[in-house]
Amino acid sequence: LAQGGVWCSRSPFQRTSTARGGPRSEAMTGAGNHVIPNVHFRKVNGMQHGRMNRVMMRTWFNQPARKDRRAKVRKAKIAKIFPRPAAGLLRPVVHPPTQRYNMKLRLGKGFTIEELKEAKIPKKMARTIGIAVDHRRRNKCVESLETNVERLKKYMSKLVIFPKRSGKKGVKKGDTPRSELKNVAQNTLREIIPLEKPKLLDKCRAITAEDKEFSAYKKLKKARTDKKFLGAKLKKQAEAKKEG
Repeated sequence: LAQGGVWCSRSPFQRTSTARGGPRSEAMTGAGNHVIPNVHFRKVNGMQHGRMNRVMMRTWFNQPARKDRRAKVRKAKIAKIFPRPAAGLLRPVVHPPTQRYNMKLRLGKGFTIEELKEAKIPKKMARTIGIAVDHRRRNKCVESLETNVERLKKYMSKLVIFPKRSGKKGVKKGDTPRSELKNVAQNTLREIIPLEKPKLLDKCRAITAEDKEFSAYKKLKKARTDKKFLGAKLKKQAEAKKEG
């Protein structure tokens, strides 16, 4: 630009005055194709809608009172169902599904028909004496069957059955004698019979010759083969008995 015969050059990075009179740099900050900073932070208390409104924020000052109310309701329920257990029905010990949780133990919905048969408890009678029954569940292994049968037997050994009515006519077969019904304490445990925690870790020991000879692959292979030919084996045995 020539002014009075003198050439002047203006650098793009040179500071100039804006319309408001403040200094401004015309150069972009940082390298690359980035978004130009253009923040419009205008959030003020009371401006947002609903729960985001910090003036009308939802409080929870009634939490201690609700905790106290729930405790009173639990106590009233326990007193109402006396002398029955506070936890309700007796439930089996089961392994949760999936590989993530199957090493743990928890309470299931109800005992299987097979478990009740092994414990010699009629399935129709089970529900009347505080035992939950689940006709859909199946026993997948002998260990779970034995564990729950033992749980049922332990429950039956401690069971106290009150007569429905007063007098001699109200007493039925299987009811506990009245002499044993004095000062009976109510079961207030969460599981009625506590769960035994499984031992997940084994202590270190020396490897024996029997351990070295054992093959898990051969064991499983033989079990699959026996299962496959079990029907044919039983058929042959039945035919041999008929011929003999």
